[in-house]
Amino acid sequence: MPAPSADWLTDRPQVRTIRAAACDLNGVARGKRMPIPSARKLLTEGTRFPLSALSLDIWGEDIDDSPLVFDTGDRDGTLFPTERGFVPMPWLEAPTALVPIWMYREDGRAYDGDPRHALRFVMERFKARGLTPVVAVELEFFLIDDSGRNLQVPISPRSNKRRKAAEILSIRALDAFDSFFTDLYEACEAMDIPADTAISEAGLGQFEINLVHTDDALKAADDAWLFKMLVKGLARRHGFAASFMAKPYEDYAGSGMHAHFSVLDEEGHNIFDDGTPRGTDVLRHAIAGCLNAMSDSTLVFAPHLNSYDRLVPDAHAPIGIAWAYENRTAAIRVPSGAPVARRIEHRVSGGDVNPYLALAAILGAALTGIEDGVMPPEPITGNAYALDLPVIPTDWGSAIAAFETSELIPRIFPAELIRNFLLTKKQERHYMAELSETEQVEIYLDTV
Repeated sequence: MPAPSADWLTDRPQVRTIRAAACDLNGVARGKRMPIPSARKLLTEGTRFPLSALSLDIWGEDIDDSPLVFDTGDRDGTLFPTERGFVPMPWLEAPTALVPIWMYREDGRAYDGDPRHALRFVMERFKARGLTPVVAVELEFFLIDDSGRNLQVPISPRSNKRRKAAEILSIRALDAFDSFFTDLYEACEAMDIPADTAISEAGLGQFEINLVHTDDALKAADDAWLFKMLVKGLARRHGFAASFMAKPYEDYAGSGMHAHFSVLDEEGHNIFDDGTPRGTDVLRHAIAGCLNAMSDSTLVFAPHLNSYDRLVPDAHAPIGIAWAYENRTAAIRVPSGAPVARRIEHRVSGGDVNPYLALAAILGAALTGIEDGVMPPEPITGNAYALDLPVIPTDWGSAIAAFETSELIPRIFPAELIRNFLLTKKQERHYMAELSETEQVEIYLDTV
């Protein structure tokens, strides 16, 4: 993997500090602030911090019974820059750059507890079969005034009014925060995040931005992780909060991260395309793989207590394990359109997911279906919520149990990551039960 060049810093003398950060299991950036001389050293020698730092709980605390902490002396890993290189941080006042890093062991092996490596492992399985996923994500989030006791929609900088209503596909709602979205798109361009269409959604102050598809799934996950960081940081600069928590308002729909993907062969042909709306048998194998792993991987798609407030009937979040053509009530949707663009939309993940883990779970499940040649049940028609379907776990404890006992999850994720993720979620579940609902929302609002 080529290291980023120090020329980036030379060409930008105004940048005075660097953040070197890795993504932990909760999607939180963990790392260090560095002066420029240390940043140059980072490019060639890497940096060090404990292996356990990627498995902290949502409060940033060590896991009580993790073998990574006291049992092994809380030993270090070595972290090196990813191929992403330097990324501006436009939400900060001083010119600053972020260097995304990922973790390795002392002997040079990739650290199996690193979420970015987990996605890389899945991509290597595709590559071994001569296949390349083409991936895009849609990210929903809320703009929130959290200055008072109750969360509410921010006051519009344009009208100086607060409109307490959901407005699906409203240009007025977008224009009400035009300065924020203008700055957001300019920042995405500076950070090489391929932001596409923005719309207003069904929740209070809720919006969605699509990221353009790419044939590099690691970049797609990088883009999603950096985008979440950017939106939250930039919103604070504009005087309000932004959050990807699954469901901040009880009476309105929550936020999801829908993932779209197709798969190309070595000649660049979409293996889901047979020239018709139906798609190939390989498309159905991939769908079957996703359906078969859906219950076991719910903990990845809904990793927090608040995640399960979103997973309720008739709330634009699928809970029935089913697929359909052009049907947004189904967990797996095959969108219409030109056959050459035939793809799968996986609609289960909340906006609060770790993008690396979510894409690894989705693409890994699809590949197991392709490898096994399994076929799904017939596609459904009509309202999935009204049908008698098997359902994913709709509470945190059941999702933890399904993940822990799964026979499919070890085919997707390394054993060390599975262990660490389970220990983290069990600890969070234990301590989250001691908090009031207000305290729970407070921790999720800014972290996820």
